[in-house]
Amino acid sequence: MDASAYAFAHGVRHTRTTLRIWQQRPGPVLARWLAGAAAAAAALLAAVWVIASLDGGYQQVISLRPPFAVGDAGNVLAVLRNNLLVLALHAMACVAGFIAGSSLPMQAEHHHGISRWVHEHGGRIAIIFVAAATTFSLSAQAYLIGHTLAGVSGFLRVSPGLLLLGVLPHAVPELVALFLPLAAWIIASRRGEWEQLLAATFVTVAIAVPVLVASAFVEVYVSPHLFGALTHIHPPIVRTTPDGWTVVVR
Repeated sequence: MDASAYAFAHGVRHTRTTLRIWQQRPGPVLARWLAGAAAAAAALLAAVWVIASLDGGYQQVISLRPPFAVGDAGNVLAVLRNNLLVLALHAMACVAGFIAGSSLPMQAEHHHGISRWVHEHGGRIAIIFVAAATTFSLSAQAYLIGHTLAGVSGFLRVSPGLLLLGVLPHAVPELVALFLPLAAWIIASRRGEWEQLLAATFVTVAIAVPVLVASAFVEVYVSPHLFGALTHIHPPIVRTTPDGWTVVVR
């Protein structure tokens, strides 16, 4: 058996063993993942609120679609499609971490030079890459969402905090579900448990998908009612822009 085949077989065996162990005591593992994902979600929402509060002075005209107005099944599918794409990217990071931290070192002795160094230090390289990519992604998302929230807040003449409060029922479970694979990745890498990452990918995705489905329905059918109750804004929305134009959103 060559090194690649052996590494694959070893990974499959260890994944099955890990799943059996977790099935016996799922509580501690799930608690660590949920705590990490919740912390990341809270940090992102806090950053969005801070950016939106500081970045004012302009207006962004909205379209009456979720979460500002009740949508339909097409809106549910659109929200779910976007979230599943993000989940897939985070799950791929988990799989890449498993390959870099578990499979590559097992094949190092069959390589030489730079290739051997990469195989031996795959875990550290993966940590640096994923940490940098995640930091950049979250920073960009926080700025873009916060900037958009500031514009919508200016158009609706409602505080950013109140608008953010209106989306929390779907945003919190949605973000926690999306961050589950990354939380599992970070925890496993810090503990040196690279061989558990493939099992973590399967479990976190299995947990996240139904949560994302439920969150999409809440965003399309429930959050618009909460938005109306909090802001007392109902269509048609009539606003005058700074340059004197009257905008009617129906």
